Amino acid sequence: MAELTLHELSRKMAKLDFAMLATRSAAGGLTARPMSNNGDGEYQGDSYFFAYDDSRKVADIRADPAVTLSYTGAAGMLGGPPLFVAVEGQAALIADKTQFEAHWTKDLDRYFPNGVDTRGVVMIVIRADRIRYWDGGDEGEIAA
Repeated sequence: MAELTLHELSRKMAKLDFAMLATRSAAGGLTARPMSNNGDGEYQGDSYFFAYDDSRKVADIRADPAVTLSYTGAAGMLGGPPLFVAVEGQAALIADKTQFEAHWTKDLDRYFPNGVDTRGVVMIVIRADRIRYWDGGDEGEIAA
């Protein structure tokens, strides 16, 4: 099969909400934690997450913005193979409430009780450099 386009991969990723975000820790090792994009739109190479500015993940990104995201999806409704996606990219931290609103969903209120006005909230934007995927026997790479 021919390699997927970013649009085709995005359609396959539509129901993948959680990703593992890997950063380089202050001790030099890699560390990962689950993050939810809350179904934020069609994937076009950028991923958006929210965190508290004083969190360890934000400190890791400030020290080294190179990150990896890994997504895993269950087998398709017809018993198809699971989908695996690995994204290598650069993270940026945004503290602009106007930009928050473009990516905010009501589900985030359980973590950030005052919505975009929650004190200390920051948006993490990850711009993909390289995307690898595995979908059963199909695999490929998309340079973003």
